[in-house]
Amino acid sequence: MVFTTIIVLIVALVLVGVIVNAIQQHKNKVESERRADLSKQKAIIDNTEGALLAAEQIPISQRLIFIMQRRVLAAIKMAKQMGDTSTGSNERVKSAEEALKAIDVSKPPPPEDSFKLPQGDKQVIQFIRGIKTLRALLRSEFKKNRIESRVFLAEDKLLERLQLRANVDTLMRRGQVAIKNNQLGSARQCLEKAIGALAAQPNPDDFIIARKAQLEDQLLNIEDTLKKANSQDVAKKEESERNELDDLFAEKKKW
Repeated sequence: MVFTTIIVLIVALVLVGVIVNAIQQHKNKVESERRADLSKQKAIIDNTEGALLAAEQIPISQRLIFIMQRRVLAAIKMAKQMGDTSTGSNERVKSAEEALKAIDVSKPPPPEDSFKLPQGDKQVIQFIRGIKTLRALLRSEFKKNRIESRVFLAEDKLLERLQLRANVDTLMRRGQVAIKNNQLGSARQCLEKAIGALAAQPNPDDFIIARKAQLEDQLLNIEDTLKKANSQDVAKKEESERNELDDLFAEKKKW
């Protein structure tokens, strides 16, 4: 009887141990998922705020800034629900809400003529990366059904135009530098890439038509210069060969 009782106690203890272990594993899993999701929300905040900081140099609409600020606020509130008193503090929620209220979404976007390409190559790279990041974040918000289709298409089109202008103007600038350095082959490649980017646009407007014509004129000038240079090289080579033949068949002088 005593032996049976001991066996029962041992089995009960084992079962309790298994149950406690299962509960602890479940708690660990829930906590691990919470941390992973919290880390995701922090990354959303950091990436979006970084994009907004970069956007200070990019002529984007107030509506897009509103969309990005709302994305930040949603992530902060999500962090607060997860119990993060730092990322999801009441102060941060209030600050994000006030920033959102201060945005005038009815304000029209900056005119396209206000676009100015940064001077340094490093700044140009950051500028283009900023545009690409904004497009990716905008697409993410659209997939989450936080933006209407018409709003997404309009804002993405504006960013696409800025990206096109940045790419084309960068290639033009590099082409001009190559021309000054008499690197006509490199200049031609830059201009051809820029023309190709413009030609790929399905609905060319005044800017695309005018810039494409400007680039094509520059490309023609380069090709004419290269043809003249090649003609001169051929003429020099023929003259050199002719002189060699003259020397070879010239009447030898008698001494």
